[in-house]
Amino acid sequence: MTTRLTRVLVAFGACALWAACSKGDNKADSAAAADSAAKAAAAAPPAAPAPAPLTDANIAAILDEANAADSAAGNIASTKGTHADVKAFGRDMMRDHHALRKAGQDLAKKLNLTPAAPSGDTLQSSAQNWQTTLNSLPKGAAFDTAYINHEVVMHQAVIATAQTAQSAAQDTSLKALITKALPNLQAHLKHAQEIQGKLSGAAAPDSGKKKK
Repeated sequence: MTTRLTRVLVAFGACALWAACSKGDNKADSAAAADSAAKAAAAAPPAAPAPAPLTDANIAAILDEANAADSAAGNIASTKGTHADVKAFGRDMMRDHHALRKAGQDLAKKLNLTPAAPSGDTLQSSAQNWQTTLNSLPKGAAFDTAYINHEVVMHQAVIATAQTAQSAAQDTSLKALITKALPNLQAHLKHAQEIQGKLSGAAAPDSGKKKK
């Protein structure tokens, strides 16, 4: 379980690296950077043998970090986004992940559970780097594309993490909270993919025009 979680966190970090590289105007360079990030994630060394299983405290910390990260990124996108769907999606992420985070915090308090990130957790630092990247990107189509592409990969990672956490959770109420959250996360992913398709379609005609 911890091995899978490590791969998810590495993938999240690689996604942030790709987004930082997307600030350049050269699409070929962006594609090469994304390919390099993907290869780096695939080549990441496996976790140490016989890792300690995730505890409920670990799970509470991971879910809190993930919800905080997407709520914060959504806040940025809600103001810097140009495409109407991107701005609306950012507002939805800010609202929904704030609510999911509060539900997790309320449950942790009820269970007298102190969240504790597992060893090697890089989600929080990756999220902070991504927020810095979003803040540095100028408003426009490049920002919209970078944000939505990241949201697709991030939600895929969070869903995989939630499924791992669901299996590892010991407390039944914590399992139930994750079970309730999963359909929302899957709906977010589907919506992000739909917007990603719209943005790709809008960019296609321009790329095919001949320069005079």
